[in-house]
Amino acid sequence: MAKRRGNDSRRLLRRLRDTLAAPGESQDRLDSITHHIADSMETEVCSIYLFRDAETLELCASEGLKTEAVHQTRLRLGEGLVGRVARTGRHVNTADAPSEPGFRFMPETGEEVYPSFLGVPIQRVGERLGVLVVQSREARQFTEDEIYGLEVVAMVLAEMTELGAFSGNDNDSLPMEHHFPVLFRGTAGQEGAAEGRVWLHEPRVVVANPVGDDPETEKARLHEGIATLRSRVDTMLAEADMGPDGDHAQVLETYRMFANSRSWQKRMEEDIDLGLSAEAAVEKEQSQARARLEMAADPYLRDRLHDLDDLSNRLLRILTGQGSDTGAEMPDDPILVARNIGPADLLDYGRKLKAVVLEEGSVGSHAAIVARALAIPLVIHASRITSEALNGDPILVDGDGGIVHLRPEDSVAAAFRDKIAMQAAAQSRYAGLRDLPAEGTCGTRVELFMNAGLMADLPSMEGSGAEGVGLFRTELQFLTRTRVPRRSELAALYARVMDAAKGRPVVFRTLDIGSDKVLPYMKPQDEPNPAMGWRAIRVGLEKRGVLRMQLQALIRAAAGRPLHVMFPFVAEAGEYDAAHRMLMEELAREQRLGHNLPSDIRVGSMIETPSMAFAPVSFFKSCDFVSIGGNDLKQFFFAADRENELVRRRYDTLSEPFLAMLDQIIARCEAAGVKLSFCGEDAGRPVEALTFAALGIKRLSMRPASIGPVKHLIRHTNLCDLRKVIDQARADGQPVRRAVTEFLARIDIPR
Repeated sequence: MAKRRGNDSRRLLRRLRDTLAAPGESQDRLDSITHHIADSMETEVCSIYLFRDAETLELCASEGLKTEAVHQTRLRLGEGLVGRVARTGRHVNTADAPSEPGFRFMPETGEEVYPSFLGVPIQRVGERLGVLVVQSREARQFTEDEIYGLEVVAMVLAEMTELGAFSGNDNDSLPMEHHFPVLFRGTAGQEGAAEGRVWLHEPRVVVANPVGDDPETEKARLHEGIATLRSRVDTMLAEADMGPDGDHAQVLETYRMFANSRSWQKRMEEDIDLGLSAEAAVEKEQSQARARLEMAADPYLRDRLHDLDDLSNRLLRILTGQGSDTGAEMPDDPILVARNIGPADLLDYGRKLKAVVLEEGSVGSHAAIVARALAIPLVIHASRITSEALNGDPILVDGDGGIVHLRPEDSVAAAFRDKIAMQAAAQSRYAGLRDLPAEGTCGTRVELFMNAGLMADLPSMEGSGAEGVGLFRTELQFLTRTRVPRRSELAALYARVMDAAKGRPVVFRTLDIGSDKVLPYMKPQDEPNPAMGWRAIRVGLEKRGVLRMQLQALIRAAAGRPLHVMFPFVAEAGEYDAAHRMLMEELAREQRLGHNLPSDIRVGSMIETPSMAFAPVSFFKSCDFVSIGGNDLKQFFFAADRENELVRRRYDTLSEPFLAMLDQIIARCEAAGVKLSFCGEDAGRPVEALTFAALGIKRLSMRPASIGPVKHLIRHTNLCDLRKVIDQARADGQPVRRAVTEFLARIDIPR
């Protein structure tokens, strides 16, 4: 019986392949395909529904339903049994369709005489393309063999769709793939605007031969490909140099286990027996794994399905020979489009990129950190853009609003270019302020520093007019490697950073890992709330060897120059004291070894938890400087996760409770005679920066591009008068933001 099933399936797939190869219009192909499927499965009806847009399915061809319903019947995603299949990515099999929950009667189709219903998704590696349906007059449920066979047919239809077999044109009503403008609403990961052309980080593998003529030949190709995959996985894991950590080794062995899975191989062999080629069989199993991945709630299961997804991609590239290097030339103005990307890969592209658009990621992900360091716009959560975009497509990226225009209309492109031109003109005007101080009209002086994390950031210091680096993120050198950097490597890097600063101060923040910054070679922690878990100074005080090595590298890099060290995420004074003692011990050790010590050393703490606003004055006196880490402090103060789009913009930095906490920190710093700075996204927003300066925070650290706008506003504002306006608004219970913006509207600030 299994052999007969395979023969029947192969005959049907060959007929479909011949239909694909035959000349004619897309609609003719679809009509012929529905006829062949209905005939092969001995059903009265076969219908193909394709997505008209992300939320709408359209009946595009049918054998058995009324002809006039084709291209007229539409359903919303989730509507009716067809919509249910499309939404869940799972088949629906019933002998009595009208009795099924969610059934929608469509009288224009004439389907009421066909109670039996089997619908399977047409999907390709997570991309929903449509639904394939068969129906019959006989009230029966379809067998497991019939379901499996129809899924194989749907797989071939998905590949045919990818190859453009059913794309519309000006002469029919079919959807037109990769043709029309598409708007993607994602999440702003890094501000800025850019126009360019798409460069796909990992171009999709195209299966040009979904149907296999000889199952034994295809299985031999599959076995050869799997053997190559296993060899490469063994080599990759052997070279990873991850160390003997038990939990991490277990994760890697799980990855290896998937590569050696007999059940995975058996399922693909069964697909080949039904008529698929080796690569189509791989992609069928990958598509089903991706569908399970999207439904999985368990983080462990999601990670394992990600492993299987990654292995499938590797096997597909082996079988098709379609590596990352496709021979396509990167455009002059590339905008990178990817599902996700690691920090090392993004750094490899460097400043060649105009912008980055990702389907996944988070505002605090490794990619976002590197994008900020490279000062290029970033949009994340642009769902399914990798399925829609093609290399070379024109694309506009609005990092301010989290919006992406793919193949934009001329009017949209013209308006966008006007926005870019206005921003460029403003930056040009700000360049004239580069050598001028950020001094209010009242004579109040504010120091403007820049944030950095890469050597590539340092040239921005000259152009922006930054007075130093208020925050150098040292974790990027750890995140972009597969092993812990050596002390000599770090010392050389830190020395180059100091050289590039040309005498200006550089504040090195020690390793801030954990939360959303997980090192590839460190044991992952399964924490319910990692942002409030084992991270930053907590890791450093437990993994003392890493922190000591970093402190030694900083001391040696200074080599007779001043050194500024800052400890992150201090939640109680004892943590700072312990880290400070460790630094002093390393200084004493370096002196005993005869190494050149820093000419001056300043040690500070970041205030990122509300607890430190209540720290005693003695803590502040023990610090040489203090920096408010606004991003974390704000999320913990308002209990609003900055990775959660539902809440991260909900609360105002200039609200009375938050300003009251800043007042308390400012007062403690003034009582202790310690310098205070504010570092974070809000420091680079002109209205917020102006308010902080008026409250008494005289050093702000921000991305280089923000220095010009902030300095421009400060130089045209009387900060003493603004302080009175702020105090009055707070006394009256009025919104401070509104009071500040109204004050700025009354004074003459040139544009």
